[in-house]
Amino acid sequence: MSRNTPQRRKVTLADIAQGCDVSRATVSLVLRGSPLVNSATRARVEAELKRQGYVYNRAAANLRRRTSSSIGLVINDLGNPFFAEFAAGADEALASAGYVTLLGNTGESPVRQQAVLNSLIEHGPAGIILSPAEGSEGDQVLAAVGMHTPLLVFNRELPDEEGAHRWDTLEMDNEHGARLATEHLISLGHQRIAFFGGHRDSSSVEQRRRGYAGAMRDAGLKVDPAWLIESAPTRLEAARQTGALFARDPAPTAAVCYNDAVALGLMLGLTKRGRRPGEDFALTGFDDVAEASVCVPPLTTIAVDPRGLGRRSAELILERLGNPETEAAYTIAPVRLVVRESSCPPSSP
Repeated sequence: MSRNTPQRRKVTLADIAQGCDVSRATVSLVLRGSPLVNSATRARVEAELKRQGYVYNRAAANLRRRTSSSIGLVINDLGNPFFAEFAAGADEALASAGYVTLLGNTGESPVRQQAVLNSLIEHGPAGIILSPAEGSEGDQVLAAVGMHTPLLVFNRELPDEEGAHRWDTLEMDNEHGARLATEHLISLGHQRIAFFGGHRDSSSVEQRRRGYAGAMRDAGLKVDPAWLIESAPTRLEAARQTGALFARDPAPTAAVCYNDAVALGLMLGLTKRGRRPGEDFALTGFDDVAEASVCVPPLTTIAVDPRGLGRRSAELILERLGNPETEAAYTIAPVRLVVRESSCPPSSP
């Protein structure tokens, strides 16, 4: 007498992940022998693999891995020429190391950022370079990327709820750069200097405002709260906010702009109001994008080498892949003042 024996269902990665309460990506990393998984988690996963009798098809995995050498690059504003140059530099460096760049744009939206990160994680990138959207919170990013995906934070700080930096961070010397720009305008004779653009809850805006305020204070000059003009860090929004500079008398005679995009927008706004940038009003930028040297007038700015920063970010995430257990590193890139024609002495009354 014979009986039919039901065929046992094939054990999947999802079964293993559920059995030991980890992500499917973590199980995959253990199977591949990745050093990104700590020893305690590895032991727990390996025990669950043995308990459920999972059979690893290494040949199929090797075939899949031919297309999995990717790094995510999530940018907060690809419309800004700075980030276009930054992305180009990162992509060049990653490509030379054999990685494919998976690019995402969040448009300065934390909600969009979470969606981009969630989708990106499904593709299993080796690591992620993130320039956070304004208003980003470290805990939300952690919820999206998990504990095991290496992440490099660029441009804005992204501390956790206790103020600690969980991830490697690459920033520009924002405070020093804004101080250099402000000191330059003061040296030309300006006393009423505004800080124009960005939002105060952004760490990079806070750092640049601090440098501006410090230079004003050291020169014995006051900072009128009305001279701290907020706008989205874009050309269009800066142009729209130009009138706020002249809402009260006496108005500023110069402005330290949050970035080059804001400075270029302010130039447009000034021209529309009949004021001549570089003659009737002095201004500086921050970034030194390619357009800064050829706009009219050419823009005095803080040079940071955006393409070079992109290359450096790629180097840092690749270093993290090779050394997953070391403490998070905080890197500050140097900056320098480039004087051009947009900064002029105060015009005669």
